Amino acid sequence: MKQLPDTIRLAYIMAVILLITFVIFIVLIVVLYNKRQLFFIQQQQLKEAEHQNQLLQKELEKQKILEQERERISHDMHDDLGAGISALKLQAEFLKQKAEDGDLQSDIDELLKTSEEMNISMREMLWSLNSGNDTLGSFIDYAILYTGNFLKKTKIVLHSECNDIIAETPVSTEMRRNLFLCLKEAVNNVYKHSHADVLKLSFSQEKNCFSMKISDNGTGIPDDQPKGNGLRNMKRRMNELSGECNILPENPGTCLVFKISV
Repeated sequence: MKQLPDTIRLAYIMAVILLITFVIFIVLIVVLYNKRQLFFIQQQQLKEAEHQNQLLQKELEKQKILEQERERISHDMHDDLGAGISALKLQAEFLKQKAEDGDLQSDIDELLKTSEEMNISMREMLWSLNSGNDTLGSFIDYAILYTGNFLKKTKIVLHSECNDIIAETPVSTEMRRNLFLCLKEAVNNVYKHSHADVLKLSFSQEKNCFSMKISDNGTGIPDDQPKGNGLRNMKRRMNELSGECNILPENPGTCLVFKISV
């Protein structure tokens, strides 16, 4: 092959150099563009994270204000309403001592009974409002205390057990309140309808699944008996919390099981 003239060879070399330079320039442009896009995406993510953090801070502040308001209402109820109920009860007892008419004494007894029921309802509301009780351990302690006090003047003996409970597990006020109302309804049904002499409360936790079981050794629920409002309300409350309410027949008696994610 004949050697190319120097001018053509020089032009060829320069063309190759220019082509390589152009390719390098294009590569640099692409790299810089990608880096700029990556930087832009990171900045957007930082802005989004900062926005989410601001929203979280606002939500925490709102939660704190709500908790403070709950505490204020709780203290006001305890100081004002509690004192008023106590004064009413004392006055009724004083009137009963002075009353000689039998009918009047019966009316005063009803007044004393009503004041005691109001006092119990107030204690339940105070417990519900207190944000310091928003844990699984606090709920279980109060559930056992309430059931024991409820059954104290009956023939029904209370047994309770806890399995693998993490006491400090947080629960919302709504969840705690609905679980308690289900417990209250179930215990009342045992007292009114079961003819049982033993009631057992069982609480268990498996990871994030909490179970509350209320069982008795009574007559059970007849198969042909229609579901009452109490059972429907319990199922509705658990559905609102994405939980479960199931009736399990036992021999003898009945078992109600409530399951919920915590």
